[in-house]
Amino acid sequence: MIVWKLLCLFSLVTIFYSYLGYGIVLYLVLRVKRLFWRATPPPVGDYTPTVTFLVAAYNESAFIHLKIANTLELEYPKDKFRILFVTDGSTDSTNNIISRYEGVELMYEPQRNGKTAAVNRAMKLVDSEIVIFSDANTLLNPEAVRELVKHFRNEKTGAVAGEKKVIPRADSGTEGAGEGAYWKYESLLKRWDAELYSVMGAAGELLAVRTKLYQPVSEDTILDDFMISFNINRMGYTVQYESRAYAMESPSASLTEEFKRKVRIAAGGFQAMGRLLELLNIFRYPAITWQYVSHRVLRWTLAPLCLALLLISNLMVIFNGADYTFIILFVLQMLFYGAAYTGFLMAQHDMKIKYFYIPFYFVFMNIAVYKGFIRFMRGRQSAIWERSERAIEG
Repeated sequence: MIVWKLLCLFSLVTIFYSYLGYGIVLYLVLRVKRLFWRATPPPVGDYTPTVTFLVAAYNESAFIHLKIANTLELEYPKDKFRILFVTDGSTDSTNNIISRYEGVELMYEPQRNGKTAAVNRAMKLVDSEIVIFSDANTLLNPEAVRELVKHFRNEKTGAVAGEKKVIPRADSGTEGAGEGAYWKYESLLKRWDAELYSVMGAAGELLAVRTKLYQPVSEDTILDDFMISFNINRMGYTVQYESRAYAMESPSASLTEEFKRKVRIAAGGFQAMGRLLELLNIFRYPAITWQYVSHRVLRWTLAPLCLALLLISNLMVIFNGADYTFIILFVLQMLFYGAAYTGFLMAQHDMKIKYFYIPFYFVFMNIAVYKGFIRFMRGRQSAIWERSERAIEG
């Protein structure tokens, strides 16, 4: 009986800490830090290092014209700003569309080896001080480049992550609302992570890197942006966060597409954790181990496992004559999963109500982690990117 109670309590604490507790503790730590240390204001004056804007695209003919038009409107000195698209393996009209624009360079080879291989190939031709990676299906605010590069005045800054914004359409349904709410919370945690020390894994939608620090990533890497940013950390540099530089994208076109994307991310997360085992050594990386484990590792390992363990151990305690505390806990779990299932049913009819889609999206993500783990263990997740269809406007 005592073992089941302890397992139940452990599972509950782990789940709470992974998704909410870490954010609370991080906020309190920052409050204390602000009492004793004030951030140094950025130096006054113009700072315009040379920049290469690098976009890896695959069969993006439906959106690429919007991406290029948006890129050409970015506010940065033209003589210090190079635009480079690499489209290896594309078989639609993406290359023809890109070739119509002056000031946009195109790299292409027929062989499709995946995004990581394409980026590694393109980086051999990048000689600017800063390289900015951006996804082909996102649009940036005009000030994005200037807001990103200003952080590189600090020599300890190795990379800067922009903010990802999911812009739901009126007909995007539960997947759009859930994805948007998730990224709002993630953006807050990233901002706090950076204020404490460094962002824990940047998203590839918008990421600036000091070019000399870029290390080629293994071509079988699933989450190239994740590895690029943590390679920066391993070299002793920080990844900062800039909310005034943001990438906007539509939500996934359907629940099926969103689930496919989440499974791929989860499989890539397990791969990345295996390649970043050294970051678990707090004596070697005292500045980031706690943040890395709390923000990333727990969400891909113990937290999803504890969701199942909490339910099982709670049932075992009740069967062995539990007090009302455990009965109430079980009822709350049933209400939560009931709300999640209601959210799922509503999603089937393109309906969304906040109180249902948040628990739905939470369960949805964790189921994807389980499937991602199975796919990773079976070696069935290819590093060659498979486009997730997204709702497109314009």
